[in-house]
Amino acid sequence: MKQIFLGAAVAVTLPLAGPAQGAGIIEGACMKSDRSAATAALCNCIQGVADQILAPHEQRKGAAFFADPHKSQETRQSGNDNDWAFWLKWKDYGDIAAKACG
Repeated sequence: MKQIFLGAAVAVTLPLAGPAQGAGIIEGACMKSDRSAATAALCNCIQGVADQILAPHEQRKGAAFFADPHKSQETRQSGNDNDWAFWLKWKDYGDIAAKACG
């Protein structure tokens, strides 16, 4: 339920956010990734969602996953409680960004 509410809040406020002042952490990592779907519009959109859900230090940690996707699995499987908490938040962010930007 929390995820649905958060997703609805992002969907409502994202259009109000307007363009960012330069590329954000996630947007830059997205644009540098070697994915064919990484368009400027998509990367900008997922940055907008990240700005509403993730703290800057969480964005930096997650941005590393774009360059090395295996790091996400290492984080998920590390056994560290902080990594697990981050993984759950990152997964929620991904689900919400997919709905808002997909």
